[in-house]
Amino acid sequence: MSEKKATRVAYGEALAELGLKNDKIVVLDADLASATMTSIFKKAFPDRHFECGIAEANMVTMATGMSTMGLIPFASTFAVFGGRCFEQIRNSVCYPHNNVKFGFTHAGLTVGEDGGSHQAIEDVALMRVLPGMTVIAPCDANETRKAVAAAAEIDGPVYLRLARLPTAVYDDMPFTVGKGHVMREGKAAVLFTYGIMVEVCLEAADLLAAKGLEVTVVNMHTIKPLDEELVRALAARCHSVYTVEEHSVIGGLGDAVASVLVGQDGLRFCKIGVQDRFGQSGKPLDVLREYGLCADQIADRILADR
Repeated sequence: MSEKKATRVAYGEALAELGLKNDKIVVLDADLASATMTSIFKKAFPDRHFECGIAEANMVTMATGMSTMGLIPFASTFAVFGGRCFEQIRNSVCYPHNNVKFGFTHAGLTVGEDGGSHQAIEDVALMRVLPGMTVIAPCDANETRKAVAAAAEIDGPVYLRLARLPTAVYDDMPFTVGKGHVMREGKAAVLFTYGIMVEVCLEAADLLAAKGLEVTVVNMHTIKPLDEELVRALAARCHSVYTVEEHSVIGGLGDAVASVLVGQDGLRFCKIGVQDRFGQSGKPLDVLREYGLCADQIADRILADR
């Protein structure tokens, strides 16, 4: 682990790196290139970057057309604005299974002071319900680079969930689409998580270890397709299962894991996330604390269940 970097920054860097290797890569943005960091790609390849203005539905439709011409478009905006173009994502991209990638940034609560109107806590639920959509939420800059490269190789729509808040960068971060990555081993419980919450869950694991509880932490970067084999194996070994996400507990990773484990006896299962509420304005870490998503709060929740 070294410096901290936001996954949105790594996304912009990864697009520029990929653009050097593959001239079919094109990038579209909805008047937010300096925030989604696609401006890095624009600087390197101005003729392959398309500014669509505050017209997300048009952006998705343009990307769809480009994909039918053999290009590989990455369409970018804030995650919360993905709702504006959901119908186009559904009917123009997923229904015909077109090869469009969505790099949506500023996801989750940690947009902070922008408040509940800009905090996307339902985007994973919206995207994972769409047939044929791959849903990936990388936890750090290194994983983001690998996820962008992998998305370009997938034949079909991909959603990349990216964050504004800088987070730890891990030196060794293997990445395979559809395969969870066990980052810490323990038998007392298993925590399935993704995105910026990976760092938080590892901190919670340290706090629990100081109390004599060793837990497994899994970076479930691919929410769809889910690594069901790993979920079943770790649940059978640990018996106490927690999902932790900077997202609503409705429709996110928690529900995905629950659908795998339903009917399995002898398990304690808990979804830690946003409990059917909207976000609110505040410093990112203060907002996380308000919703029970800081490391000490997660550790206390697990201890309380013992």
